[in-house]
Amino acid sequence: MNCDSAMPMESTFVEAVRRVKSEYLEMPGLKLTSSQAARLWGLDVGVCDAVLTALVADRFLTCTRNAAFVRQG
Repeated sequence: MNCDSAMPMESTFVEAVRRVKSEYLEMPGLKLTSSQAARLWGLDVGVCDAVLTALVADRFLTCTRNAAFVRQG
């Protein structure tokens, strides 16, 4: 793999993070499982999991006991 092929994937990930974050900001009560989020935003489950994990690591989201992702607060 060369560096050029990594850029579209990184760009897609960054855009997905922005989109998911924006949706959670627009809908404060949003509560989704990983599979629900992947379907809602048309993301590959692996990409969606990575996005949600990144947002949890940034302390923007938290994961409930029922495996749903909600805004941390």
